[in-house]
Amino acid sequence: MFDLGWTELLLIGIVALIVVGPKDLPGLFRSVGRFVGKAKGMAREFSRAMEEAADDSGMRDITKTIRSAANPMGTAMDGVKDAAKSLTDIDPDSETGKLSAERQEAKKKIEAASARKAAERKQREAQEALAKADAAEAALKTDSPAPEAKAKPAAARAAPKAKKAAPKAKPKPKAKAAADTPKDSA
Repeated sequence: MFDLGWTELLLIGIVALIVVGPKDLPGLFRSVGRFVGKAKGMAREFSRAMEEAADDSGMRDITKTIRSAANPMGTAMDGVKDAAKSLTDIDPDSETGKLSAERQEAKKKIEAASARKAAERKQREAQEALAKADAAEAALKTDSPAPEAKAKPAAARAAPKAKKAAPKAKPKPKAKAAADTPKDSA
């Protein structure tokens, strides 16, 4: 308000100490404090009365309009903040809250159905593995090969026959020895 620094206050205190004296200085400070307090109270009351008068005359709306025209970015950001606040304040009894509850319920039903199907699949796979193990055990006890083992040797026997047929397609040269003899005896 008056823009007094520490050095000015120190100078005023020293002058007051010299002029008033050390005995009356606390009383002087008390009375100065009361005066400053009354002045601040009067200033607050005056500003409050001026604000009420401005509200009554519509001056605050004009001031707000002028500020928004001077700073359109700030006004736009205030609008965005208000919109975001209204979106984050979700009422659980509203339509959105009801949809959310329905979605949670549907999610639980889907998870339960998925878990049930996975358990059924695991149980079916375990039964198939148990049946294969029983068949293999039965095959070992009877010393006869399992049906899968019988099918493999038959396929293995067919493969070598196909390999033997391939070399027969090439003709072999006959009697080279007669062609290599010299004709000197004539």
